[in-house]
Amino acid sequence: MKKSIYIKQKINFFKKKKIFVSGDKSLSIRFILLSSLGRGKSVAYNILKSEDVLSAIECVKKLGVKINFKNEKCIVFGKGLNGYKFKKNLTLNAGNSGTTARLLIATLINSNQKIKIVGDKSLQKRDMYRVINPLKKFGAKFKSKNGKLPIEIEGLKNTRPIFYNENIGSAQCKSAVMIAGLKTSGKTKLRCLPSRNHTELMFKNVLKIPIKIHKKNKYDLIELDGLREFNSFNYKIPGDISSAAFFIILTLLSKKKSLTIKNVNINPSRTGIIKILNMMGANIRFLNKKIYKGEINADIFVKSKENLKAINLDPKINSSAIDEFLLIFLAASQCSGISTFRNLSELNKKESRRLDWGIKILNMIGIKTKKIKNDGIKIWGNPNLNLNKEYIIKNYLKDHRIFMVSTIAALVFGGKWKIYDPISFRTSFPSFLKILKTLGAKIL
Repeated sequence: MKKSIYIKQKINFFKKKKIFVSGDKSLSIRFILLSSLGRGKSVAYNILKSEDVLSAIECVKKLGVKINFKNEKCIVFGKGLNGYKFKKNLTLNAGNSGTTARLLIATLINSNQKIKIVGDKSLQKRDMYRVINPLKKFGAKFKSKNGKLPIEIEGLKNTRPIFYNENIGSAQCKSAVMIAGLKTSGKTKLRCLPSRNHTELMFKNVLKIPIKIHKKNKYDLIELDGLREFNSFNYKIPGDISSAAFFIILTLLSKKKSLTIKNVNINPSRTGIIKILNMMGANIRFLNKKIYKGEINADIFVKSKENLKAINLDPKINSSAIDEFLLIFLAASQCSGISTFRNLSELNKKESRRLDWGIKILNMIGIKTKKIKNDGIKIWGNPNLNLNKEYIIKNYLKDHRIFMVSTIAALVFGGKWKIYDPISFRTSFPSFLKILKTLGAKIL
């Protein structure tokens, strides 16, 4: 793989009107981890074969679980709730995947041997306290430096159920507590701020675990009884809304283009970017909606739109668009007026400091910005932006979303771009460049 890619012109026209994007990453990782805890042979169709998912697979294999690929099917031979078998002094490498690391820790809270979890340089900088703190309450012990990887886990055979108040809005924290509760006798309760609800839907509609979810005004209350074994299951994984988002922005900000992205997961906890873009004046529609095991899937239709409107975004929407804000910033750069976004500190806790990188990229292309209280941003839109300079993107900790956002910016705004570390997109979206090229993008 080359050290960088070159983009020297905008994308002029689309060779296709319809595309498919890769399987949903969040659902793919959850399938691997949860099926490993089931009894018997589970099968996933259209699983994402990204580096993050492959990291989850390799970790689970080291825990004694057999996993095969056959004719685009991923087959997992689950061992049951407490069926992991592994050697002493085991080390598991989560790679770049925060989801894998945090949820894997939860599956190991009652292991009878010490296990070490490690990750790459980027993952080693990310906070693990959000799962360590609640999981300690179950009785497991952890050794780490400042709540960062590497982490050593010493499980407790008879963990105890807990009540935990989750006040971050972290789907990974919520999911970790739920998985730990599943492996613990008694009733585990979780009070949590709204966030992605894939785990709840899988527990209820796929694993058939009788959980109770009480929807309150500002939070959810989740209750589940643990030590309930569940059988194997099959799962058809839809396209990833976070992957689709790159092509939504590419289409929206280009001139005289339209595109349909087929069979994408449009879980309401994940479609904040659609709500935000439509607030800006876009007309993005969901077609052929259907419900599959609790999840809503649909085709997404988007067309180019000029005269987008600036917005002052209510932070309540943030959690449903947290992975897409860099793309939302690109859209804001094309709005008439000043857009304001607040309470985005979570962006700087990702693979790179994404809020800071969003500001850097916008400033680089001549868009005025102002940081607000260290966790927000004002963006002065320029609908007439047309670039003709040279731009270099590098040293971003190989954050896959920085690479892909920069690529979209180059294809929309013009100029001459040299973007380093193209291997980074394999983390979440291995077919990203391939799909762009089939649409007509010229990428060297």
